[in-house]
Amino acid sequence: MAKDTADDITSTAVEAPDLETAVAGAPKHGFFIRLYTGTGAFEVIGRRKMWYGISALIVAVCIVSIAVKGFTFGIDFEGGTKVSMPVAGQHGTVTTQQVEDVYNKTLGKSPESVVLVGNGATATVQIRSEALNNQQTEELRTALFEAFAPKDADGQASKSVISDSAVSETWGDQITKKALLALGVFLVLAAIYITFRYERYMAISALLTLVFDLIVTAGVYSIVGFEVTPATVIGLLTILGFSLYDTVIVFDKVEENTHAFEHTTRRTFAEHANLAVNQTFMRSINTSLISVLPILALMVVAVWLLGVGTLMDLALVQLVGVIVGTYSSIFFATPLLVSLRERTDLVRTHTRRVLKRRNPAASAAEVVTGGAADLDKAGDAVPAEAAIGGTPAVGSKPSPGARPSRPTGKRSTRGR
Repeated sequence: MAKDTADDITSTAVEAPDLETAVAGAPKHGFFIRLYTGTGAFEVIGRRKMWYGISALIVAVCIVSIAVKGFTFGIDFEGGTKVSMPVAGQHGTVTTQQVEDVYNKTLGKSPESVVLVGNGATATVQIRSEALNNQQTEELRTALFEAFAPKDADGQASKSVISDSAVSETWGDQITKKALLALGVFLVLAAIYITFRYERYMAISALLTLVFDLIVTAGVYSIVGFEVTPATVIGLLTILGFSLYDTVIVFDKVEENTHAFEHTTRRTFAEHANLAVNQTFMRSINTSLISVLPILALMVVAVWLLGVGTLMDLALVQLVGVIVGTYSSIFFATPLLVSLRERTDLVRTHTRRVLKRRNPAASAAEVVTGGAADLDKAGDAVPAEAAIGGTPAVGSKPSPGARPSRPTGKRSTRGR
């Protein structure tokens, strides 16, 4: 019987290179062909520790910025007065420094900000300050008209083109509470939908991905100093919905690929998930591009043509959110799902079976040498490198998405 076992080992050792040769001889295609066909050539899940590190670094930077720097809130949240007028006047084009000098001279203090919005003849200059009473606002409008004589649409100097708006701190507090309420309602409804739509590990991964998107988008606004307005909150709710939609697309494919996966030994659960990510790459990219193009067009219209600040605020948060949502659905949500599922006995046992099938030589060697090989539920020896978290021997694992080759060498006739 010892001779039969030795024959098995010898036969298997001869067969093992066949699998390596078959994998090495697999046809290789260009980057864009692999991306378009979605054959699983891009290793995303296998490098999830790297993506976790990158994601953790991004989140840490965003949290530090939010805690230290905070946000630049718009007048609707903090309250105050905003005065706007065209930059084109009877005395030439107005500059922000000239406007700030007039403000200082008229009211004896500096404004919070003076910015140009738009481009060309339609551009406007916007002054934001602490809340001014009616008398102070009228004095400022008069001083601006006398200094610059801004023109109306007909090219005539007119004081009516100098507009002002005021928001009390009480109103700002109400807007803030309503914005937070809207965000909370969205997250609750999303959590309910995901919980009933998917199994618990998918639900946990999707919800944590939404939290990731929220933190990173808010962090970008804090780092760059973008102004947070009601339009920003509306845009944030929109891009959270986009991110959830993109995650659902990937998870649907993962669900399809892993259906009854425990009954086959062609791929591990992680490889099935990696294939699903590859198969949805093009869909995610196309969806993101289709979303980004009108957002960029909106920014161009808002800034260079109309000078509408509200459109700019809406477009900015959508642009940031689409980029963050696309990244998280591919490089965060699915890897997190795999990590959670690999903690279950079902996936761990199945992974051992798959790796054992690919490298039977190591399994037989462990049995003969009395090594501490793991055992699956059937009591069969499993190669040491097949343990969860281990690395299979070189050449024993096919390229992502490839079909493992079946050894064809002659086996022992023991027991006949």
